[in-house]
Amino acid sequence: MVRGAAGRPGVRAARRPELRLPPLEAFEGGGPEPDGDYDGLEFAGADLAGQDGAGARFMDCALRGCALDGTRLPRARLLDSALDGVRGVGTDLAGATLRDVELTDARLGGTQLHGAALERVWIRGGKMDFLNLRSAALKDVVFEGCVLVEPDFGGARLERVEFVDCTLKGVDLSGATLKDVDLRRAASLEIARGVDRLSGAVISTAQLLDLAPVLAGELGIAVEG
Repeated sequence: MVRGAAGRPGVRAARRPELRLPPLEAFEGGGPEPDGDYDGLEFAGADLAGQDGAGARFMDCALRGCALDGTRLPRARLLDSALDGVRGVGTDLAGATLRDVELTDARLGGTQLHGAALERVWIRGGKMDFLNLRSAALKDVVFEGCVLVEPDFGGARLERVEFVDCTLKGVDLSGATLKDVDLRRAASLEIARGVDRLSGAVISTAQLLDLAPVLAGELGIAVEG
């Protein structure tokens, strides 16, 4: 934990990706293939539902308006890439690497990112239900203006992670490790499990008051009249 200019506890700010895509070529294939290598391509409005791109590498790519229902991308690498308006249920990105990625206005449900590594990732807008980030490593990640319903950070490591104008419902922090995590600007914060793992995070006074009943229950404190 660091101190701000006025001597108040603070956190180190997350580093946002500085994404500058080169001129892209339109992707003309049917879908990603296992261990495929994709460089400088634009996937625009592609229906990738049910496709298998396990272990594929995407470098300087853009996925815009793509359907990702049941798309398999475990252990994939998304590097210096943008995902805009993607949608889908059950997208599998378990063990994937996302580095210098911008994810904008996504509509995703049940996305599997357990065991994934996210570094310099900026998630803006959209809604994600039941996001599975168990045992994932998040470093320099910003969630901004999005809705996260029952995200699972169980056993994850979060370092320099910010939540800005986000609605967080039913968060699971069981076994998570937090360092320089800034929750103060979250529009709504509801922690279902793992409130005892908030060491290493900064919250606002209002959030502390909202979390007081959960904290009391976690510590076995009876509050009466």
